[in-house]
Amino acid sequence: MTKLQGVAGIGLRVLTSVYQLKNQTCNMYRINTFQELMKGLPRGVFDQLVKKHQADKYSKHFGHWDQLVVMTYAQLSGTTGLRPLEASFNSHVAHHYHLGTGRIKRSTLADANSRRGDTVFADAVTWLMQKVARPLRQQSKELLYLLDSTSITLKGREFDRWTLSNKTRNTQGVKLHILYAEQAQIPIWQSISAANVNDVEKTKELPLQQEVIYVFDKGYCDYNWWHRIDMAGAQFVTRFKRNAGLRIEEERSIPAEATDIVLQDQIVRFKNRHPGGKRINQYEKPLRCITVARADKPTPLVLATNDLNSDALTIARRYKERWDIELFFKWIKQHLKIKQFFGRTENAVRIQILTALISYLLVALYKQTHGLKQSLWECLCVIRATLFQRQDLEISQYRKRRREVEEMARLQLGLF
Repeated sequence: MTKLQGVAGIGLRVLTSVYQLKNQTCNMYRINTFQELMKGLPRGVFDQLVKKHQADKYSKHFGHWDQLVVMTYAQLSGTTGLRPLEASFNSHVAHHYHLGTGRIKRSTLADANSRRGDTVFADAVTWLMQKVARPLRQQSKELLYLLDSTSITLKGREFDRWTLSNKTRNTQGVKLHILYAEQAQIPIWQSISAANVNDVEKTKELPLQQEVIYVFDKGYCDYNWWHRIDMAGAQFVTRFKRNAGLRIEEERSIPAEATDIVLQDQIVRFKNRHPGGKRINQYEKPLRCITVARADKPTPLVLATNDLNSDALTIARRYKERWDIELFFKWIKQHLKIKQFFGRTENAVRIQILTALISYLLVALYKQTHGLKQSLWECLCVIRATLFQRQDLEISQYRKRRREVEEMARLQLGLF
Protein backbone atom coordinates (compact mmCIF):
# COMPACT_ATOMS: atom_id res chain seq x y z
CA MET A 1 0.00 0.00 0.00
CA THR A 2 2.92 2.32 0.83
CA LYS A 3 4.54 1.65 -2.55
CA LEU A 4 1.28 2.42 -4.30
CA GLN A 5 0.97 5.69 -2.39
CA GLY A 6 4.58 6.54 -3.30
CA VAL A 7 3.97 5.84 -6.98
CA ALA A 8 0.75 7.89 -6.87
CA GLY A 9 2.61 10.74 -5.18
CA ILE A 10 5.34 10.68 -7.84
CA GLY A 11 2.69 10.61 -10.60
CA LEU A 12 0.89 13.56 -9.06
CA ARG A 13 4.12 15.55 -8.80
CA VAL A 14 4.99 14.77 -12.44
CA LEU A 15 1.49 15.77 -13.55
CA THR A 16 1.75 19.00 -11.52
CA SER A 17 5.17 19.78 -13.04
CA VAL A 18 3.86 19.20 -16.56
CA TYR A 19 0.87 21.45 -15.88
CA GLN A 20 3.09 24.22 -14.47
CA LEU A 21 5.49 23.92 -17.43
CA LYS A 22 2.55 24.14 -19.84
CA ASN A 23 1.31 27.30 -18.07
CA GLN A 24 4.79 28.83 -18.18
CA THR A 25 5.06 28.03 -21.91
CA CYS A 26 1.67 29.60 -22.62
CA ASN A 27 2.62 32.67 -20.59
CA MET A 28 5.96 32.88 -22.39
CA TYR A 29 4.20 33.38 -25.71
CA ARG A 30 1.46 35.74 -24.59
CA ILE A 31 1.54 38.78 -26.79
CA ASN A 32 2.91 42.10 -25.55
CA THR A 33 1.38 45.56 -25.91
CA PHE A 34 3.17 46.28 -29.19
CA GLN A 35 1.89 43.04 -30.77
CA GLU A 36 -1.62 43.80 -29.53
CA LEU A 37 -1.39 47.26 -31.06
CA MET A 38 -0.18 45.94 -34.43
CA LYS A 39 -3.28 43.72 -34.63
CA GLY A 40 -5.07 46.83 -35.83
CA LEU A 41 -3.24 46.44 -39.14
CA PRO A 42 -3.11 42.67 -39.83
CA ARG A 43 0.01 41.32 -41.49
CA GLY A 44 -2.08 39.65 -44.22
CA VAL A 45 -3.71 42.95 -45.21
CA PHE A 46 -0.36 44.73 -45.33
CA ASP A 47 1.19 41.93 -47.38
CA GLN A 48 -1.63 42.28 -49.91
CA LEU A 49 -0.80 45.98 -50.27
CA VAL A 50 2.87 45.14 -50.77
CA LYS A 51 1.99 42.46 -53.33
CA LYS A 52 -0.34 44.85 -55.17
CA HIS A 53 2.55 47.24 -55.83
CA GLN A 54 5.23 44.50 -56.02
CA ALA A 55 7.07 46.66 -53.51
CA ASP A 56 9.29 43.90 -52.08
CA LYS A 57 10.34 42.53 -55.46
CA TYR A 58 14.00 43.37 -54.91
CA SER A 59 14.06 43.22 -51.09
CA LYS A 60 15.92 40.23 -49.66
CA HIS A 61 15.98 40.67 -45.87
CA PHE A 62 14.45 44.02 -44.90
CA GLY A 63 10.97 44.26 -46.41
CA HIS A 64 8.19 46.80 -46.06
CA TRP A 65 6.74 45.01 -43.02
CA ASP A 66 10.08 45.24 -41.19
CA GLN A 67 10.24 48.92 -42.10
CA LEU A 68 6.68 49.51 -40.86
CA VAL A 69 7.31 47.78 -37.51
CA VAL A 70 10.53 49.70 -36.86
CA MET A 71 9.11 53.08 -37.90
CA THR A 72 5.97 52.51 -35.82
CA TYR A 73 8.17 51.58 -32.87
CA ALA A 74 10.12 54.81 -33.43
CA GLN A 75 6.89 56.83 -33.37
CA LEU A 76 5.48 55.16 -30.26
CA SER A 77 8.70 55.02 -28.24
CA GLY A 78 9.67 58.63 -28.97
CA THR A 79 13.14 57.67 -30.20
CA THR A 80 15.21 60.71 -31.18
CA GLY A 81 17.55 59.35 -33.88
CA LEU A 82 18.71 56.36 -35.91
CA ARG A 83 21.45 55.30 -33.49
CA PRO A 84 19.18 55.26 -30.39
CA LEU A 85 16.48 53.57 -32.50
CA GLU A 86 18.85 50.78 -33.51
CA ALA A 87 20.06 50.24 -29.92
CA SER A 88 16.63 50.30 -28.25
CA PHE A 89 14.83 48.15 -30.84
CA ASN A 90 17.59 45.53 -30.94
CA SER A 91 17.58 45.31 -27.13
CA HIS A 92 14.17 43.59 -27.38
CA VAL A 93 15.41 40.79 -29.63
CA ALA A 94 13.29 38.18 -27.81
CA HIS A 95 10.13 39.85 -29.15
CA HIS A 96 11.23 40.24 -32.79
CA TYR A 97 10.07 36.80 -33.91
CA HIS A 98 6.51 37.38 -32.75
CA LEU A 99 6.43 40.76 -34.51
CA GLY A 100 7.54 39.11 -37.75
CA THR A 101 10.82 41.00 -37.95
CA GLY A 102 14.41 40.86 -36.70
CA ARG A 103 17.38 42.96 -35.70
CA ILE A 104 17.92 46.16 -37.66
CA LYS A 105 20.87 48.19 -38.84
CA ARG A 106 20.47 51.93 -38.97
CA SER A 107 22.12 52.09 -42.40
CA THR A 108 19.59 49.58 -43.78
CA LEU A 109 16.66 51.55 -42.38
CA ALA A 110 18.09 54.83 -43.66
CA ASP A 111 18.51 53.38 -47.17
CA ALA A 112 14.97 51.96 -47.15
CA ASN A 113 13.46 55.28 -46.07
CA SER A 114 15.49 57.15 -48.66
CA ARG A 115 14.96 54.91 -51.69
CA ARG A 116 11.55 53.35 -51.27
CA GLY A 117 8.38 55.10 -52.32
CA ASP A 118 5.57 55.88 -49.89
CA THR A 119 2.78 54.15 -51.87
CA VAL A 120 2.38 51.11 -49.60
CA PHE A 121 2.33 53.24 -46.45
CA ALA A 122 -0.19 55.64 -47.99
CA ASP A 123 -2.44 52.68 -48.83
CA ALA A 124 -2.03 51.36 -45.27
CA VAL A 125 -3.14 54.74 -43.89
CA THR A 126 -6.19 54.70 -46.20
CA TRP A 127 -7.11 51.15 -45.11
CA LEU A 128 -6.84 52.07 -41.41
CA MET A 129 -8.88 55.25 -41.91
CA GLN A 130 -11.65 53.27 -43.59
CA LYS A 131 -11.60 50.73 -40.76
CA VAL A 132 -11.84 53.38 -38.06
CA ALA A 133 -14.46 55.43 -39.94
CA ARG A 134 -16.73 52.45 -40.66
CA PRO A 135 -18.82 52.63 -37.45
CA LEU A 136 -19.15 56.44 -37.49
CA ARG A 137 -22.64 56.55 -38.99
CA GLN A 138 -23.93 54.18 -36.33
CA GLN A 139 -22.38 56.25 -33.54
CA SER A 140 -23.74 59.67 -34.52
CA LYS A 141 -26.52 61.13 -36.63
CA GLU A 142 -24.62 64.36 -37.36
CA LEU A 143 -21.29 63.73 -39.09
CA LEU A 144 -19.04 66.76 -38.78
CA TYR A 145 -15.91 66.59 -40.96
CA LEU A 146 -13.22 69.25 -40.52
CA LEU A 147 -10.88 70.08 -43.39
CA ASP A 148 -7.56 71.88 -43.02
CA SER A 149 -3.82 71.65 -43.65
CA THR A 150 -0.67 72.24 -41.64
CA SER A 151 2.82 73.09 -42.82
CA ILE A 152 5.91 71.13 -41.78
CA THR A 153 9.09 73.21 -42.05
CA LEU A 154 12.08 71.55 -43.71
CA LYS A 155 15.19 73.70 -44.00
CA GLY A 156 18.91 73.06 -44.03
CA ARG A 157 21.34 70.58 -45.49
CA GLU A 158 19.79 68.10 -47.95
CA PHE A 159 16.27 69.48 -47.36
CA ASP A 160 17.02 72.57 -49.48
CA ARG A 161 17.70 70.38 -52.53
CA TRP A 162 14.03 69.59 -52.97
CA THR A 163 12.13 72.16 -50.86
CA LEU A 164 13.65 75.47 -52.04
CA SER A 165 11.96 75.37 -55.45
CA ASN A 166 8.51 74.98 -53.85
CA LYS A 167 8.79 77.35 -50.91
CA THR A 168 6.39 80.23 -50.30
CA ARG A 169 6.80 83.51 -48.48
CA ASN A 170 5.86 81.84 -45.19
CA THR A 171 6.72 78.16 -45.60
CA GLN A 172 9.53 75.95 -46.84
CA GLY A 173 8.81 72.24 -46.58
CA VAL A 174 5.62 70.22 -47.11
CA LYS A 175 1.93 70.50 -46.24
CA LEU A 176 -0.18 67.81 -44.64
CA HIS A 177 -3.86 67.99 -45.67
CA ILE A 178 -6.34 66.25 -43.36
CA LEU A 179 -10.07 65.57 -43.26
CA TYR A 180 -10.91 65.01 -39.59
CA ALA A 181 -13.99 63.34 -38.11
CA GLU A 182 -14.85 65.56 -35.15
CA GLN A 183 -17.01 63.07 -33.19
CA ALA A 184 -14.47 60.21 -33.29
CA GLN A 185 -11.41 62.52 -33.25
CA ILE A 186 -9.68 60.65 -36.06
CA PRO A 187 -8.40 61.61 -39.52
CA ILE A 188 -10.30 59.92 -42.35
CA TRP A 189 -8.44 61.31 -45.38
CA GLN A 190 -4.92 62.63 -45.92
CA SER A 191 -2.66 64.01 -48.60
CA ILE A 192 0.88 65.37 -48.57
CA SER A 193 1.86 68.15 -50.96
CA ALA A 194 4.53 70.76 -51.60
CA ALA A 195 4.32 73.96 -49.58
CA ASN A 196 3.19 76.08 -52.55
CA VAL A 197 0.14 73.94 -53.41
CA ASN A 198 -3.11 75.82 -52.78
CA ASP A 199 -5.42 74.10 -50.32
CA VAL A 200 -8.32 74.37 -52.76
CA GLU A 201 -6.40 72.29 -55.31
CA LYS A 202 -6.38 69.28 -52.95
CA THR A 203 -10.18 69.34 -52.67
CA LYS A 204 -10.32 67.81 -56.17
CA GLU A 205 -8.93 64.60 -54.67
CA LEU A 206 -11.35 64.57 -51.73
CA PRO A 207 -14.20 62.01 -52.02
CA LEU A 208 -17.44 63.69 -50.91
CA GLN A 209 -20.10 61.84 -48.90
CA GLN A 210 -23.82 62.36 -48.67
CA GLU A 211 -25.42 63.78 -45.49
CA VAL A 212 -22.11 65.03 -44.09
CA ILE A 213 -21.34 68.53 -42.79
CA TYR A 214 -17.96 69.82 -44.02
CA VAL A 215 -16.39 72.64 -42.01
CA PHE A 216 -13.41 74.61 -43.33
CA ASP A 217 -11.96 78.12 -43.19
CA LYS A 218 -11.88 80.77 -45.91
CA GLY A 219 -8.65 79.34 -47.31
CA TYR A 220 -10.99 76.99 -49.18
CA CYS A 221 -13.07 79.81 -50.65
CA ASP A 222 -13.98 78.41 -54.06
CA TYR A 223 -17.63 78.74 -55.01
CA ASN A 224 -17.42 75.81 -57.44
CA TRP A 225 -16.05 73.63 -54.63
CA TRP A 226 -19.05 74.70 -52.54
CA HIS A 227 -21.27 73.75 -55.50
CA ARG A 228 -19.71 70.26 -55.61
CA ILE A 229 -20.50 69.75 -51.90
CA ASP A 230 -24.09 70.85 -52.40
CA MET A 231 -24.54 68.60 -55.44
CA ALA A 232 -23.17 65.64 -53.43
CA GLY A 233 -26.06 66.00 -50.96
CA ALA A 234 -23.84 67.34 -48.18
CA GLN A 235 -23.68 70.61 -46.23
CA PHE A 236 -20.84 72.99 -45.49
CA VAL A 237 -20.00 75.74 -43.00
CA THR A 238 -17.27 78.21 -43.87
CA ARG A 239 -16.60 81.95 -44.05
CA PHE A 240 -17.27 84.56 -46.70
CA LYS A 241 -14.43 86.76 -47.85
CA ARG A 242 -14.78 90.50 -47.37
CA ASN A 243 -15.17 91.23 -51.06
CA ALA A 244 -17.85 88.59 -51.70
CA GLY A 245 -20.53 90.11 -53.94
CA LEU A 246 -23.82 89.21 -52.23
CA ARG A 247 -27.44 90.16 -52.80
CA ILE A 248 -29.63 90.01 -49.69
CA GLU A 249 -32.96 88.24 -50.29
CA GLU A 250 -34.29 87.81 -46.76
CA GLU A 251 -33.61 89.04 -43.24
CA ARG A 252 -34.33 86.42 -40.60
CA SER A 253 -35.32 87.18 -37.04
CA ILE A 254 -32.84 86.36 -34.27
CA PRO A 255 -34.12 84.57 -31.12
CA ALA A 256 -33.79 86.51 -27.87
CA GLU A 257 -31.33 83.98 -26.38
CA ALA A 258 -28.97 84.44 -29.36
CA THR A 259 -28.89 88.25 -29.66
CA ASP A 260 -25.56 88.57 -27.82
CA ILE A 261 -23.86 86.16 -30.24
CA VAL A 262 -25.70 86.32 -33.57
CA LEU A 263 -25.74 89.82 -35.07
CA GLN A 264 -27.39 89.02 -38.41
CA ASP A 265 -29.07 86.05 -40.10
CA GLN A 266 -29.70 86.51 -43.83
CA ILE A 267 -30.55 84.57 -46.98
CA VAL A 268 -28.30 85.74 -49.82
CA ARG A 269 -27.28 84.95 -53.39
CA PHE A 270 -24.15 85.73 -55.37
CA LYS A 271 -24.43 88.83 -57.54
CA ASN A 272 -22.05 87.80 -60.30
CA ARG A 273 -21.85 84.60 -62.31
CA HIS A 274 -18.42 85.71 -63.58
CA PRO A 275 -16.43 86.80 -60.50
CA GLY A 276 -13.27 87.56 -62.51
CA GLY A 277 -11.18 86.40 -65.45
CA LYS A 278 -12.57 83.32 -67.20
CA ARG A 279 -14.01 81.81 -64.03
CA ILE A 280 -17.68 80.86 -63.93
CA ASN A 281 -19.49 80.68 -60.59
CA GLN A 282 -21.64 77.53 -60.70
CA TYR A 283 -23.28 78.16 -57.33
CA GLU A 284 -26.68 79.70 -58.07
CA LYS A 285 -28.73 78.53 -55.06
CA PRO A 286 -29.49 80.72 -52.01
CA LEU A 287 -27.03 80.68 -49.13
CA ARG A 288 -27.23 81.52 -45.47
CA CYS A 289 -25.09 84.44 -44.26
CA ILE A 290 -24.73 84.56 -40.46
CA THR A 291 -22.74 87.27 -38.70
CA VAL A 292 -21.38 86.12 -35.33
CA ALA A 293 -19.75 88.30 -32.67
CA ARG A 294 -16.35 87.33 -31.27
CA ALA A 295 -15.55 88.09 -27.64
CA ASP A 296 -11.79 88.27 -28.20
CA LYS A 297 -11.80 90.33 -31.43
CA PRO A 298 -13.65 93.48 -32.52
CA THR A 299 -14.48 92.15 -36.01
CA PRO A 300 -17.28 89.56 -36.27
CA LEU A 301 -17.24 86.31 -38.26
CA VAL A 302 -19.33 86.20 -41.42
CA LEU A 303 -20.31 82.56 -41.91
CA ALA A 304 -21.56 80.93 -45.11
CA THR A 305 -23.58 77.72 -45.25
CA ASN A 306 -26.05 75.94 -47.49
CA ASP A 307 -27.99 74.80 -44.40
CA LEU A 308 -31.15 76.91 -44.52
CA ASN A 309 -32.97 75.12 -41.69
CA SER A 310 -30.73 74.84 -38.61
CA ASP A 311 -30.74 77.69 -36.11
CA ALA A 312 -27.94 80.23 -36.24
CA LEU A 313 -26.40 79.17 -32.91
CA THR A 314 -26.05 75.58 -34.13
CA ILE A 315 -24.25 76.73 -37.27
CA ALA A 316 -21.97 78.98 -35.20
CA ARG A 317 -21.19 76.02 -32.91
CA ARG A 318 -20.30 73.85 -35.92
CA TYR A 319 -17.80 76.41 -37.13
CA LYS A 320 -16.34 76.69 -33.64
CA GLU A 321 -15.67 72.94 -33.68
CA ARG A 322 -13.17 73.60 -36.46
CA TRP A 323 -10.65 74.31 -33.72
CA ASP A 324 -10.48 70.55 -33.03
CA ILE A 325 -8.44 69.92 -36.17
CA GLU A 326 -5.93 72.53 -35.03
CA LEU A 327 -5.64 70.62 -31.76
CA PHE A 328 -5.08 67.41 -33.76
CA PHE A 329 -2.20 69.00 -35.67
CA LYS A 330 -0.73 70.27 -32.41
CA TRP A 331 -1.10 66.79 -30.83
CA ILE A 332 0.73 64.85 -33.52
CA LYS A 333 3.51 67.44 -33.71
CA GLN A 334 4.05 67.30 -29.94
CA HIS A 335 3.65 63.58 -29.29
CA LEU A 336 4.75 61.87 -32.54
CA LYS A 337 7.78 62.25 -34.78
CA ILE A 338 6.95 64.67 -37.61
CA LYS A 339 9.22 67.59 -36.68
CA GLN A 340 12.58 65.78 -36.49
CA PHE A 341 13.28 63.33 -39.28
CA PHE A 342 15.48 60.24 -39.58
CA GLY A 343 16.17 61.04 -43.25
CA ARG A 344 16.30 64.19 -45.36
CA THR A 345 15.03 62.94 -48.71
CA GLU A 346 11.44 63.49 -49.81
CA ASN A 347 10.67 59.76 -49.56
CA ALA A 348 12.03 59.61 -46.01
CA VAL A 349 9.94 62.61 -44.95
CA ARG A 350 6.75 61.25 -46.50
CA ILE A 351 7.22 57.77 -45.00
CA GLN A 352 7.81 59.22 -41.54
CA ILE A 353 4.69 61.41 -41.73
CA LEU A 354 2.62 58.44 -42.92
CA THR A 355 3.93 56.15 -40.16
CA ALA A 356 3.01 58.88 -37.66
CA LEU A 357 -0.57 58.76 -38.98
CA ILE A 358 -0.50 54.94 -38.87
CA SER A 359 0.66 55.07 -35.24
CA TYR A 360 -2.08 57.56 -34.34
CA LEU A 361 -4.75 55.36 -35.93
CA LEU A 362 -3.39 52.20 -34.26
CA VAL A 363 -3.54 53.89 -30.86
CA ALA A 364 -7.10 55.09 -31.61
CA LEU A 365 -8.10 51.54 -32.61
CA TYR A 366 -6.44 50.11 -29.47
CA LYS A 367 -8.42 52.58 -27.33
CA GLN A 368 -11.62 51.76 -29.20
CA THR A 369 -11.14 47.96 -29.09
CA HIS A 370 -10.36 47.82 -25.37
CA GLY A 371 -13.05 50.35 -24.44
CA LEU A 372 -10.56 52.59 -22.62
CA LYS A 373 -11.95 55.76 -21.04
CA GLN A 374 -8.63 57.61 -20.84
CA SER A 375 -7.69 60.32 -23.32
CA LEU A 376 -5.63 59.38 -26.37
CA TRP A 377 -2.57 61.02 -24.80
CA GLU A 378 -2.95 58.91 -21.63
CA CYS A 379 -3.35 55.78 -23.77
CA LEU A 380 -0.18 56.65 -25.67
CA CYS A 381 1.69 57.16 -22.38
CA VAL A 382 0.63 53.71 -21.13
CA ILE A 383 1.50 52.08 -24.46
CA ARG A 384 4.87 53.83 -24.54
CA ALA A 385 5.70 52.64 -21.02
CA THR A 386 4.57 49.02 -21.58
CA LEU A 387 5.45 48.52 -25.25
CA PHE A 388 7.18 45.16 -24.77
CA GLN A 389 5.43 44.01 -21.59
CA ARG A 390 3.13 41.00 -21.55
CA GLN A 391 0.32 42.54 -19.58
CA ASP A 392 -1.77 39.37 -19.10
CA LEU A 393 1.27 37.58 -17.66
CA GLU A 394 2.06 40.44 -15.31
CA ILE A 395 -1.56 40.66 -14.11
CA SER A 396 -1.69 36.89 -13.42
CA GLN A 397 1.63 37.02 -11.55
CA TYR A 398 0.39 39.97 -9.50
CA ARG A 399 -2.80 38.10 -8.59
CA LYS A 400 -0.80 35.00 -7.67
CA ARG A 401 1.50 37.04 -5.39
CA ARG A 402 -1.51 38.72 -3.80
CA ARG A 403 -3.15 35.31 -3.10
CA GLU A 404 0.10 34.05 -1.54
CA VAL A 405 0.33 37.11 0.72
CA GLU A 406 -3.31 36.72 1.77
CA GLU A 407 -2.81 33.00 2.47
CA MET A 408 0.32 33.70 4.52
CA ALA A 409 -1.54 36.34 6.53
CA ARG A 410 -4.39 33.90 7.18
CA LEU A 411 -2.01 31.17 8.39
CA GLN A 412 -0.15 33.57 10.66
CA LEU A 413 -3.41 34.67 12.26
CA GLY A 414 -4.17 30.99 12.92
CA LEU A 415 -1.00 30.63 15.02
CA PHE A 416 -2.29 33.10 17.59
